Amino acid sequence: MIPTVVLVLLAVGFLAGLGRVMRGPSVADRAAAADVCLLCAVSAICVVAVVVGEPALLTAALVATIVGFLATLSLARLVRREGS
Repeated sequence: MIPTVVLVLLAVGFLAGLGRVMRGPSVADRAAAADVCLLCAVSAICVVAVVVGEPALLTAALVATIVGFLATLSLARLVRREGS
């Protein structure tokens, strides 16, 4: 019951972030919203990994987090370059 509620709340957060990605007025807003979407997706993967008992999903979540971090760094450099 509790994992289902958590997954539904994460889905709501993901959809809210996705709406902000589409509507955001600036690139920085869209980048922050994309980070929220990634956070919700990785959190959902972790919840499913615990419920199912599959440690390989935690590895996938770790890889997704690293890729998201690198994407955030790239977008931050892009935003900084546009601001100059």
